[in-house]
Amino acid sequence: MTYLLGIDGGGTACRAALADLNGNVIGIGRSGSANIMTDMNTARLNILDATEAAFKAAGIDAAASGTVFAVLGLAGANVGGNGAKLEALLPFQKSLVYSDGLIALQGALGDHDGTVVILGTGSAYVTRLGNDIRFAGGWGFKVSDLGGGARLGRDALEETLLAYDRFHRRSLMTDAIMERFGGNPHRIVQFAHSATPSDFGTFAPLVFEYASKNDEVALALLDKTLAQIEEGLDAIMPDTGMRLSLLGGLGALYGARLSPHYRAILQAPSNDALTGAVQLAARNFASREVAHG
Repeated sequence: MTYLLGIDGGGTACRAALADLNGNVIGIGRSGSANIMTDMNTARLNILDATEAAFKAAGIDAAASGTVFAVLGLAGANVGGNGAKLEALLPFQKSLVYSDGLIALQGALGDHDGTVVILGTGSAYVTRLGNDIRFAGGWGFKVSDLGGGARLGRDALEETLLAYDRFHRRSLMTDAIMERFGGNPHRIVQFAHSATPSDFGTFAPLVFEYASKNDEVALALLDKTLAQIEEGLDAIMPDTGMRLSLLGGLGALYGARLSPHYRAILQAPSNDALTGAVQLAARNFASREVAHG
């Protein structure tokens, strides 16, 4: 029997959903990071691990994975032909690799026009207006991904060191971060030297936690980051009052802090990105497979 497979892979985790040809999900699996720009081979292995876990959850022998038709939405797929490179390395019967932004758009808005902003370890913007789909951001942690957890966490570490050197003021947040490193700034530097984007992202929730306590440093970081997010929205959204959804692990946290203009058009996503991947798999493959079946 042939199955559909949807994959949602980001800087923190990879999820797989196994579905029948009607798009009904029968098993879900999860594994580690699947950012193909950061590490293609690790991403491939984690995609296969998540797929195997989805088959196991469905009670089906994972040896059948070679028969699946897969749609993968992956961080880093939009850069340097990474998507096409990965397609050639996957064992599935047929694979389509897209940016994680496309499956997020499909999941959140279905076939409606609108904009989604993915705010997880990284960040990316996707807008659909009719048949025109536009992407922005998502160029990677080192040169882009403003508002993503990796950049926010990195900035929190930077403020901690600036406070230690007395260039900037201390706060309860910077003290708490310094405590995590045993009060030793050299350990922060050592951590940062080899840290991955997801490693930096582990500090992002602290910024929101302390901002809720009116920590001045945390609030300043979020004010700067929100201004960057809204600068992106100003650039990519047509002035038509279209739908807006914020996705990813930080999306809901940022949503409550948007300016009134954007809060007024903010909507909860209809479904998640993994559902979007399954929907696109059904659209691309199900009718074709039934016809050939």
